[in-house]
Amino acid sequence: MDFVLAKSFNEIYTAFYRKSYLYVKSYVQEDMVAEDIVSDSLIKLWEQLKQKSIDPIAPYLFSMLKNRALDHLKHQTIRDDVHGMMTKGLERELEIRISSLESSDPKEVFSSEIQQIVETTLNSLPERTREIFVLSRFGNKSHKEIAERYNISVKGVEYHIAQSVSLLRVALKDYLPFVGLLSFLKL
Repeated sequence: MDFVLAKSFNEIYTAFYRKSYLYVKSYVQEDMVAEDIVSDSLIKLWEQLKQKSIDPIAPYLFSMLKNRALDHLKHQTIRDDVHGMMTKGLERELEIRISSLESSDPKEVFSSEIQQIVETTLNSLPERTREIFVLSRFGNKSHKEIAERYNISVKGVEYHIAQSVSLLRVALKDYLPFVGLLSFLKL
């Protein structure tokens, strides 16, 4: 058959696809990539045949296939090199993070942050509520002692402490699982 005068793309496709596919697949080792290279090359060959005479077709086509397969393999080598460098970088970063995490003490990491949140929250309370809470939790005063000091009922002391604890619970909600504040604040 004279493919220079081929009437349709189907004739060229039927004549060359199988051999082209097996040739390219033997180098690129991936079915889909081989199919893409062969299909693109056959389309390009067909377009060139419409513009000029190519004789013989087979060596010309296999030269196209060879060049496309080489381009793919070179690109894959570069991609694999970059991926390898990125993987090594990610592995180093992961090792650093693991080492850092292993050597960190959550109590130390959060203690200053938690202290700041507690101070800010306590400072946002009304003065009497703050003083009552501080005397109860940090001054180790009983509810009765605090009630006598401020000339209020024990229930009034409990109310002020409950208000303080409620605000602290909200402010420290993200930290309570990490730190033993429950016993400290008697939440």
